[in-house]
Amino acid sequence: MKNVTDSFVFLGYWPSAGSFGFNTDILATNPINLSVVFGVLIFFGKGVLSDLLDNRKQRILNTIRNSEELREGAIEQLEKARARLRKVEMEADQFRVNGYSEIEREKFNLIKSTSKTFEQLENYKNETIRFEQQRAINQVRQRVFQQALQEALGTLNNCLTDELHLRTISANIGMFGVMKEITD
Repeated sequence: MKNVTDSFVFLGYWPSAGSFGFNTDILATNPINLSVVFGVLIFFGKGVLSDLLDNRKQRILNTIRNSEELREGAIEQLEKARARLRKVEMEADQFRVNGYSEIEREKFNLIKSTSKTFEQLENYKNETIRFEQQRAINQVRQRVFQQALQEALGTLNNCLTDELHLRTISANIGMFGVMKEITD
């Protein structure tokens, strides 16, 4: 402590170099006046400073309260978004499962329809073949019958003489006469 006091005393012996220097005379520095000014400032400034600090404290508390409310709102929105996400994921899974089953069902229906169409075409083909075969058989029969008839007529014309012809006509007329008597 003595060293500190000595240093102040030592500073007092420095010659002043103009306007800068330390004045060690207590009465010249007016410590009493300074303490009165500081006392008045503290007494009257205490209320203003207290009000400023209280206002600042209220703003900080309001900011914290608002931040907490915003945080709670954000947490609530996050929970709602998570719930919607879970719901959408469940719906997507359901659509995926339904889509796969729908695809399988459509595939089965398409195969079934194609098989039925193929079977109908096969039946039409077989009916067409049978119809064409029957038509070919009928044409062959007609040609054979026409050829047999032409050969029979040719044979009859060659073998039939006038006398045989007259006897055949007389016999037929006789048969018609008998038939007429039976019907009358």
